[in-house]
Amino acid sequence: MRHWEKHTCVTFTERTTEESYIVFTYRPCGCCSYVGRRGGGPQAISIGKNCDKFGIVVHELGHVIGFWHEHTRPDRDEHVSIIRDNIQQGQEYNFLKMEPGEVDSLGEVYDFGSIMHYARNTFSRGIFLDTILPRYDVNGARPPIGQRTRLSKGDISQARKLYKCARCGDNLQESAGNFSSPGFPNGYSAYAHCVWRISVTPGEKIVLNFTSMDLFRSHLCWYDHVEVRDGFWRKAPLKGRFCGDTLPDPIVSTDSQLWIEFRSSSSWVGKGVSAVYEAICGGEVKRDSGQIQSPNYPDDYLSNKVCVWKITVAEGFNVGLSFQSFETERHDSCAYDYVEVRDGSSDNSPLLGHFCGYDKPDDIKSSSNQLWLKFVSDGSINKAGFAANFFKEMDECSLPDNGHCEQRCLNTLGSYRCACEPGYELAADRRSCETACGGFITMLNGSLTTPGWPKEYPPNKNCVWQLVAPIQYRITLVFDVFETEGNDVCKYDYVDVRSGLSSDSALHGKFCGAEKPEVITSQHNNMRIEFKSDNTVSKRGFKAHFFSDIDECSKDNGGCQHECVNTFGSYSCQCRGGFMLHDNRHDCKEAGCDHVVNSVSGIISSPNWPDKYPSKKACTWSLTTTPGHRIKLVFNEIDMEAHLECAYDHLEIYDGRDVRAQSLGRFCGTKKPPPVVSSGNKMFLQFFSDNSVQKRGFEVSYRAGCGGSLKAEVKTKDLYSHAQFGDNNYPGGSDCLWVVTAEKGYGVEIIFQVFEIEEEADCGYDYVELYDGADVKSPRLGRYCGSGAPEEVYSAGDAVVLKFHSDDSINKKGFHVRYTSTKFQDTLHASK
Repeated sequence: MRHWEKHTCVTFTERTTEESYIVFTYRPCGCCSYVGRRGGGPQAISIGKNCDKFGIVVHELGHVIGFWHEHTRPDRDEHVSIIRDNIQQGQEYNFLKMEPGEVDSLGEVYDFGSIMHYARNTFSRGIFLDTILPRYDVNGARPPIGQRTRLSKGDISQARKLYKCARCGDNLQESAGNFSSPGFPNGYSAYAHCVWRISVTPGEKIVLNFTSMDLFRSHLCWYDHVEVRDGFWRKAPLKGRFCGDTLPDPIVSTDSQLWIEFRSSSSWVGKGVSAVYEAICGGEVKRDSGQIQSPNYPDDYLSNKVCVWKITVAEGFNVGLSFQSFETERHDSCAYDYVEVRDGSSDNSPLLGHFCGYDKPDDIKSSSNQLWLKFVSDGSINKAGFAANFFKEMDECSLPDNGHCEQRCLNTLGSYRCACEPGYELAADRRSCETACGGFITMLNGSLTTPGWPKEYPPNKNCVWQLVAPIQYRITLVFDVFETEGNDVCKYDYVDVRSGLSSDSALHGKFCGAEKPEVITSQHNNMRIEFKSDNTVSKRGFKAHFFSDIDECSKDNGGCQHECVNTFGSYSCQCRGGFMLHDNRHDCKEAGCDHVVNSVSGIISSPNWPDKYPSKKACTWSLTTTPGHRIKLVFNEIDMEAHLECAYDHLEIYDGRDVRAQSLGRFCGTKKPPPVVSSGNKMFLQFFSDNSVQKRGFEVSYRAGCGGSLKAEVKTKDLYSHAQFGDNNYPGGSDCLWVVTAEKGYGVEIIFQVFEIEEEADCGYDYVELYDGADVKSPRLGRYCGSGAPEEVYSAGDAVVLKFHSDDSINKKGFHVRYTSTKFQDTLHASK
C-alpha cells in the first residue's frame, strides 16, 4: 500500500464505519482480486499461500484500484503472442483479450514493464515453456516482462490520470524531509493546487514546522491557504488552515500520517510556503486498538534509536499486545538491540518481557489499562525490527458466570475457553463436563492401557492421563503394544503425548496406526497423554509403561551453556546449530557452517533448529560413507520459505562430492519430499537463506545403505559388505545387490581381500553370490561362505553382479572386495 501511496495520490485508509471497503483474506483462487469497485459493501482481495511477496501484493492492489492485466489490452496482439498450448488447464481465462469498450488505458502506450503484466511462463504447463512471448522490439530483442519489483513509469502515469492527482506535491515516507510550494521563493502561480502526504512508521508521530509563509491573507483564509489534516486524506481531522505571513506553531500528528494541501485562487502572488518535518518515535498512545512498529519497518531500523510508547486503553480493560513479526540483533542477554515491555505506565512498572533475536514473543496482557513498551537499537547491526498490534482486552473468566463454563474457564488473549478437571472431559456443548477415562497419577512408575484392553476400545472415547513426578524428575513413556485406526494423518483415532498438563503444552507427537512410537521423555516433571477415538473403526489400542528419573538438567541447565540433554542416570551438553561444544564439554563456541559428515547414520538440521534459521546463511554438508554403499536421506520435517522454483530459501542435494555433481533436488516449503538416495557413497547438501522470511528450516535423517550400481575403472576401487565394516560384524537380515560395470570392451576383475561369512555346508544361511552379467538371471559364477577368501573372478562380459545375504542368527566380520576393469576375459573362476 505504501508503494502505491508513495508514487500516486491513491490513499488507503483504515476502515471505521464505512459500508464499502476491501478485506484481505485467503480464498481458493490464491492470489486474486476484482478489478475496481464492484457494487457496495465489503470486497475481498485474496493473498493466498506463497502470495505474500511485495511484488505480488502490489500487483493485486493494482486490480483493486482499477487496473486490468496489461497483456489483456485490446491492442495486445500488436505487442505479444499468446502460446495457448502451453497454458495450464483451467487458467485460459487469464489470457483473454478485453474488448475496446471494457478497457481504457487513458492514452498510455503498451507497457512491457508494467507490474500488471504476466511473465513469459506464468500459468505454464512447464517452467521452461512460454505462455506469453513479446514481439521483437526495434533492437531485435524481446523486451523483458513480468517484473514484480516496482511500479513502472507507465503504471504511475496511468494511476495519476485515473485518480486525477494534483499536478504538484509529493508522497513523503522518509523519517525526515522538507517541501515547498511551486516556485518558492520566487512566487507561486494563481490557481495552483498541491498535495503533500507524509507517512512514517506506525507508532511514530510527525512534527511539522513551517519555515516560511507568505500567502495572500483573507478572511478565514478563504482564498490562498495551506491546510494541514491529521491523517492521510482530505477528510481527515483538520489541524489548521493558514495564510498570511505568520508562521504557525509546530504541528504534531496524532498518529503516523499528515495531509498538507496548498491552494491559490487569487491573482496576488506571494513567495509561498516551505516546511520541514521529522518523525519521532514513541509517545503516549491513547486508543483502544492500533499498531506499533519499529522505526523504518519493514526495512532495517536505524542505529542508536530509543523509542518509548505508553499505551492506554479504556478504563476497566487490559491491554493485549500481539507481535506480528519480530527480528532484532540476537544476543544471549539481549544487551544490544531489544524490546522491553512493562506492566504499567513507566519504566519502574513490573517487567513483562525483554526480547531480542528472531523468535516472535508470546502474546502479552497487562494487569491494568496501561502498557509501557520500549525499543532500543545500538550503533552496529540493524534488522527489520518488529510490528505489533495492541487492543483492549478483558478477562471473560472473571465475570460472575465464569464464562458459562461448568468447571474451569481459561482466559486467552481476545477470547476464552472452557476446560475440565482431571478425570472429566468437555461435553458436546464445549461448556459442561462429563466423566472420562484417564486420571491424575503421581506414582514414579506404572502402566497405562486404553479402555477395554486387551479387547477393542469403544467408540467416541476421550481419555486424558496426567502424570506428575517430583521436581527435577523426568518421565519416560514406553509403548509396549500399539494399534489404533489410522495412518500418518492421524485424523480419526490417535494418541497425543505432551510435556505438561494442559492440551496446549509442548507436543511430543500425535500417533496412530500399527507402528509403535519411539520412547518419549518429558521436558519437565509432568506429562499429558490423551487418547481419542471416533465413532467408526475400533482396534486393540495401546499398552504402555512409564518410569521417572531425576533430571540433572533441571538445575542450572546442568551447567550447559546451550542445551542439556538428560539421559537415564546421567546427562550431556549440546550446542545449537552453528555452534560446537567446547573442550570442557559444557560451553559452546561458534562453529563454521561447512560440515564434513562421515558417520553411517545420524541427523542433519538447519542452523538454530528447531528455532528459526538466520537470514543470509549458506551452509554445506559433505557426506561420505563406506565405499560400495549409498546414502539415503529421509526428511523428518521441513518448514522453509515457499516458492514454485525454490528461488529464495532452499536446500539442494547433489549426487556426489560437491555442487558440480548432478542435483537430486531443490527443496523448500512445508511439504515433506520423498526419500533421496545417492548413486554412490557421497552426497552433498547445500542450504541457503535470503534476507527476508525466516522459518524453522529442516531436519533430515541419513543412513548408509548397501547395494547399487558401481563403475569399474583401471584404478582399483573398494567394496565392503556393510557400512561399519571393521568396527562391527555385519547385521542380520541383510540383502544387498551390487552391479559392477566396466566400459565397453573391458571386463571386471573381483579380488577378495577379507572374507569371513557364517559357514554352512551348502552356504544356505549367509553367503555371497557372483553372477557373470548385469542381473541375477546371468550365469552364476559361485556361492561362497566360511572364512576362506575365494579366488579372483574375471567376468566374460562387461558386468558382474555381487549379491550378499545374511539371516538373523550368526553374524561375522564380513568381506572386503577390490574391483577393477581389465582387458583379460579369457579365464573364469567359479566355485569348485
